[in-house]
Amino acid sequence: MAGMEMEEMEEMEQRGGGAPVTDPRGVLRQGRAFLDFFWDIAKPEQEVRLAATESLLRHLREGKKDDELKYTLKRLVEGLGATREAARPGFSLALAQVLQAFEEIPLCSILEQIKEKHNLEKVKKKLVRNAAFGNFFGVMALFQSGRLVKDRKALLESIQLLQQLTNHQTHLRDLPRKTLIDITSEVPETVFEEVLFDILQGDLSSAFTSPENLHLLLVGMQKFPGVLKPKKLKKLFGSPTVVNEENISRLVELLKSAAKSEKEDKKLPSVVFDLLQVALKEGAFELFWNEVVENGLLKEKSGPVSYMCYRLLGSALPLLSMEQLQVVLKGKVMLHYGEHVVATQFPQGFKFAAEMEGYIDAFLSGCNDPERQLAVMKGFSTLTNQGKPVLLSASRVVRHLQAVALQKYICWLKDMFLRPDLDCCLEFSSNRQKQNRENADIAQQKTARLRKWIIHRLVNITESATRKEESLVMDIARFCFFHAFFVAKKKKNSQIAEASVLPSEPLNERDHTEIENYFFGLLQTLNTLPVLGDTAEAAALREKHVHGVTVDGKLWVFLLAEYANKLLSSEHVKAVKPFTEEQRDIWERTLQSVKNLQKKENKSDSAKVGAFQQLLLSIAIHLFKNESETVDILSDLLNCTEKAFSKEAKKKKKTDNSEPGWVEVMVEILLSLLAQPSLLLRRISKSVFVWICPNLTKRGLQLILDVFDPNQEQNEESAVVVMEESNKKTKSAQDTDEEGSEDSSDEDNTDSGDEENEEVDENFRSQLMKVLQAGNTLEEDKSDEELDDEAMMALDKSISALFAEQQKRIQAKKDEKDRMRKEKILRRDFKAKVLDLIDVFLVKQAENPLVFDIIEPLLHLIEQSMSSDSDKQELDFLQKTANIFKNSLCRNKQYCKRVASLQEDLHALVQRLVEKACKHTDSAVALYYFSASLYLLKVLKGNTSPTLPPPEPKKQSDSRAQQESQLLNPGCLKVKKVAVVYQQALTQFLSKRNSPLTCSMFHDLFKRFPIMCKPLVDTLVKFITAAARQHQQAMACMLLHKVLLLHELKLFVTEKEWEELITRSISQVTECLKTLGKPIMKAEKEKVVKSLELLNFLLKTVTGQKLNVKLTEVEKVLLPLKQLEDIGNSPRLDSLYWNVMRWLNYTKPKKEKTASKPTQGAELLKRKKKGFLPETKKRKNRKKGTQENGLAPGGDGEAAAPEEQPLGAETPKHKKGLVPGGSKKHPKRAGRENGAAKEGGGELPTANGGDAVADKKKKKRKNRKRKGAAGSEAEQVPAAKKAKGSVVQETQQKQDKAKKKRKEKQAPVLQE
Repeated sequence: MAGMEMEEMEEMEQRGGGAPVTDPRGVLRQGRAFLDFFWDIAKPEQEVRLAATESLLRHLREGKKDDELKYTLKRLVEGLGATREAARPGFSLALAQVLQAFEEIPLCSILEQIKEKHNLEKVKKKLVRNAAFGNFFGVMALFQSGRLVKDRKALLESIQLLQQLTNHQTHLRDLPRKTLIDITSEVPETVFEEVLFDILQGDLSSAFTSPENLHLLLVGMQKFPGVLKPKKLKKLFGSPTVVNEENISRLVELLKSAAKSEKEDKKLPSVVFDLLQVALKEGAFELFWNEVVENGLLKEKSGPVSYMCYRLLGSALPLLSMEQLQVVLKGKVMLHYGEHVVATQFPQGFKFAAEMEGYIDAFLSGCNDPERQLAVMKGFSTLTNQGKPVLLSASRVVRHLQAVALQKYICWLKDMFLRPDLDCCLEFSSNRQKQNRENADIAQQKTARLRKWIIHRLVNITESATRKEESLVMDIARFCFFHAFFVAKKKKNSQIAEASVLPSEPLNERDHTEIENYFFGLLQTLNTLPVLGDTAEAAALREKHVHGVTVDGKLWVFLLAEYANKLLSSEHVKAVKPFTEEQRDIWERTLQSVKNLQKKENKSDSAKVGAFQQLLLSIAIHLFKNESETVDILSDLLNCTEKAFSKEAKKKKKTDNSEPGWVEVMVEILLSLLAQPSLLLRRISKSVFVWICPNLTKRGLQLILDVFDPNQEQNEESAVVVMEESNKKTKSAQDTDEEGSEDSSDEDNTDSGDEENEEVDENFRSQLMKVLQAGNTLEEDKSDEELDDEAMMALDKSISALFAEQQKRIQAKKDEKDRMRKEKILRRDFKAKVLDLIDVFLVKQAENPLVFDIIEPLLHLIEQSMSSDSDKQELDFLQKTANIFKNSLCRNKQYCKRVASLQEDLHALVQRLVEKACKHTDSAVALYYFSASLYLLKVLKGNTSPTLPPPEPKKQSDSRAQQESQLLNPGCLKVKKVAVVYQQALTQFLSKRNSPLTCSMFHDLFKRFPIMCKPLVDTLVKFITAAARQHQQAMACMLLHKVLLLHELKLFVTEKEWEELITRSISQVTECLKTLGKPIMKAEKEKVVKSLELLNFLLKTVTGQKLNVKLTEVEKVLLPLKQLEDIGNSPRLDSLYWNVMRWLNYTKPKKEKTASKPTQGAELLKRKKKGFLPETKKRKNRKKGTQENGLAPGGDGEAAAPEEQPLGAETPKHKKGLVPGGSKKHPKRAGRENGAAKEGGGELPTANGGDAVADKKKKKRKNRKRKGAAGSEAEQVPAAKKAKGSVVQETQQKQDKAKKKRKEKQAPVLQE
């Protein structure tokens, strides 16, 4: 590519097109940076192209050289027709930027250069495509420069060029027409009238022949209404308007063509939208919509046309008035769109619903008219399929509704729920639904589907709407609560708004159940809802992240409880599931307890009071579901609340420890709620646990940890009871649990066939033998006689009864196994939910000392999970536990800062953890134990010891001194005591055969806690030689190397200790290298590598720090090593060895390259063997070659070298003309070149001149020498022709002779 650049510059200089250049080599050759701009402009990466364009402009502005500017224009014009697609727009953009920056460049001259360079008439046929694109991108560059509209002559010529390019639709498609329209839209009206109108008159008059011409006309009508008046339009194509009855058919065909051309882009064609705007301007919208769109385009049953109609519907919404919106929203396009949505609910179908929702969202966000907003929302909410609207009930488009429109929309939804008006809906059914239609209860089904959608829509508004107020949210909540649990009596009641209007069709039990489920979802939304309102108080509460309350501080759930109490005491309504006396009593007790808590809210902890209120009220509302368990839970919770807030609670806590405290009772209640199938209760229990975390006691935490204890599961009754309906309960729990466990259906079901493979039960065998003996079937004396009928019947009954009992026992075993399996699944799911509480506690209360009590249970849980089943759910549970342990515990930046009283316990815990890590068989589990010990080291070192004086305060600027003081301060860590523990672990790692510990564990210890390096470094130095195995010695070397690299180590040792450590290390490594065997074994190589790496660092340290260490012993040991072949043959060992020897002033000797002649002869033989040709071909060609050349060819039946090869013995390269002398067309000329003509020293015409001839002569001399050395044994091939049989025999004989001669030649070569 660089050669092409130089050739182009030479051509430019030879043409002399530009200013005279003083430098004969050209000013452009002064630097490569300038030429590199053009290479980068052609690259496919857009960022690179843009950067290169900016750099080129900067260079041209700073240089201000005319020759560079001319060359730039020439290169950019040439690049417009580049073959690569990415290069063309890059050169076009660069040319546009240059023309914009240098306005003195005339556009007409550039346009002439473009036409001349990319001439469509003179270009070759295969380059027509490149030339067409060159002209097109040239016009684009002129247009993008912003100067084309100002230069009338250039504008006129550019439009004419674009009109010429429209004939090349094969390559350019409709790009010239689109560019023509874009340029026309930017032109001023006077320029259009004076310059362009005459040229474009032909295109405008033929507007109904193609979509592009129609689009040009529509753009002109909108941009230049003063020029294209109705009178002029009538002259152009015979009618003063575009949208009229005469043009309907032509418009339909043009729009169909436009739809099919734009189907790949998946967007609305511009001509369609412009036609809509012109129709609105001409007052012919209804004609356009009814005739062109609905009666014309929709009849074309094709995807692109249908999608174009849908896009036109969405795009038209902002432009239409109320009357026009009603026409569109109740028309055939909406109906067709609804059918499309229902038909494409399968995964393989193209779904347009999301795109239509984007159109609705854009319309609502840009429309300020509430009435039009409401009309569109109603229109899409009444497009129903068997009663259910097509619009998603969870659609978030309502967030753009004005407050007035939102209020009216909610009122309309509630009215439609109470009195469904199916007649106002735009109802449709799919073909399959029409075939499966049953006349019975169709209206009732439609009503039920509509009501279900409306309730979900109302619930979703509380989440999606942004302009909602508290009164609006409360109105929706009351409406859902009332119709979920209550029914209005016939008498109207003005006190309760929800009971004032009776449903036109009463709600059945299924309706109440569905509304009930949606209500509890709404309740969860209300508990997490931020404070609403625009006041300063609301903003302040939102900054504090307060959720679930109103501006005045009342809980949303409390307001609902008050409303529920009002309904219970009203005579005009009745509950769907009436309360029993016990339920009513517990309900009243709950409300009274909440009121008492509200009085104590200012005195006590507000978070604690809020947690109890929310939990009490949330469970109390579950009483309306009429669940028996709710009463027991609520009763325990009330007792817990009384204990928590009683005045004598603190006194009892000091004196009596037998009774559980309120926190323990609360924890038990929360654990029982986690086992419930209700997602709401589980979320509430988790949020309440966050509030009681600061008050959690050790007994309360132990209740949570007991869930994971396998001994507790065996001794006590399981918390999860599996009953006969467990399948149903499990399914409902999983349906409502968004964050729960995986579906239990993935469990392995391999137990089904176990009983079939079991051996026969011995007890069953003995019973069967007794039955048969009782029937006398085993008597041998009467073997020939048969039993009578009665005896056979009795025996048959006994056997059948026995087998029936056996079958029952087998089925009972199956049921028991199935029950145990399901119980295991539920227990594991329950553990996963309780594990969330542990995670919350570790995150929220990281500084609580109770965190230390969680470490060992979590490790035991990980250990159990690793040894249990390997199904997917068990692996997920293990992964979750491990993530909590790593992220929430070990990597948490917050930790307990009050461990002065717990020092002894924590040190003992560190010892236990390290000992368990050493004793464990699984290295993965040992890693968790070791990591836990490092976490405790972090805690102990981060705490300040009460016995040690606090460090002196340093200035903030002296940050390095502060870091050093922090490293030197042990805190509460007893270094000597802990060092003994880790020293034992390190000793085991470096001595035991199969240790679960790894090198990375100790490296992590040394890196995170440099204070532990000094006590343990002596052990590492010792085991360089003391370790019994090779790989352990290597590990000792590697760990010592990493420890010595830590710059923090020098803070803990003196200069004398450091020098002694280096000396001992060198001595140990030297002793280790002495033990090497003569052939280095595979196991020893790793030790040698690590030893040399460590020794290299030690010698470098000695030399760099000028330590007083004697190295004579090292030199004695290392010098003999260079004689070992294993080190010389291994590049890595050889490099490491000489790196070490460099510090002892030894340099690696250079290897001499010896090239002997026999070796070259051997290589020549190999090369000759590669060019072996069939013998028949050789004979035929050699005859011709000897006649023409007059020379005897040398060889043993093998091909000669290329320079000395006879003409007949051509290699494939000679035949193709790739090698000099290999011409097939002129054998005589080749013969002269190969023969006497070359020997006579005749010159050959070569590309490189005389140098090439001299090189060839040298090669020929070498070849002659080789030929003389090997030609004495060569045989002449006779030129006479022989029979086929003799040819084969001769060929075999020659090959045998050649083999013998090669062996004879190779023998002296090997001797030399």
